[in-house]
Amino acid sequence: MKVISYNLRKHRAAGELVHLVEQHAADVLCLQEADTSDIPDEISGLRLADSTQRNRLGLAVYYRENTYRAVDVRALALKKSLHDRVLKPAEERLLGVRLHDIDENIDIIVASFHAAPLTALNSLRRHQIRTALAELQQLGEGLPALMVGDYNYPVFKEHLGQHVRDQGYELNLSDSRTYTRYRFFRGHYDFATSIGFEIDRVRTLPQGRSDHLPILVTARPAAGIRRTVEVEAHSGAA
Repeated sequence: MKVISYNLRKHRAAGELVHLVEQHAADVLCLQEADTSDIPDEISGLRLADSTQRNRLGLAVYYRENTYRAVDVRALALKKSLHDRVLKPAEERLLGVRLHDIDENIDIIVASFHAAPLTALNSLRRHQIRTALAELQQLGEGLPALMVGDYNYPVFKEHLGQHVRDQGYELNLSDSRTYTRYRFFRGHYDFATSIGFEIDRVRTLPQGRSDHLPILVTARPAAGIRRTVEVEAHSGAA
């Protein structure tokens, strides 16, 4: 499975999405800072699962409709920063989708996430991440889950990694930095956290019109997950 995550920077990079999906044969597309009133229902074979509705700058998730079927969707508002309370850029900072893999006959969870901006404390962002990962299990406890997006966490990532591992998830950074706008804040901002997945690679793609660079996550459900599904299917057939 190939998943692209992209912060569009106030929708400025929306015109690049068709090229990105086609060039990298993406199966899932997760967006942040999208104008959800101005996004299509379909992008090069990817169907819009859902988008947030209460955000000035929203989240969206697309999936390849000849490979997956959308089963359930969950949008969630997380603990607010002062920036959120005053400017109200994002009411909902998590959009999770439960997908059924038609070929593998298993369900997975994929989510787009956008943490509070740098004006907030890392402790607030850790709270948002912890809550988001816990809430994804409401879409299907024990299912493989992959949350990608803009974590706004350029420093002390080792602490964040341990925090995520304490919840049973793994934190994966891309192979090069993903944010370039401000000299002193350049670095890795866009991550992938997962459970029940084997992450083969997280690659930073070339920069477009956004100050964030898109990332491409190549992942597959862990072998143990697939074997469990096969055994259950065989038992059911008997």
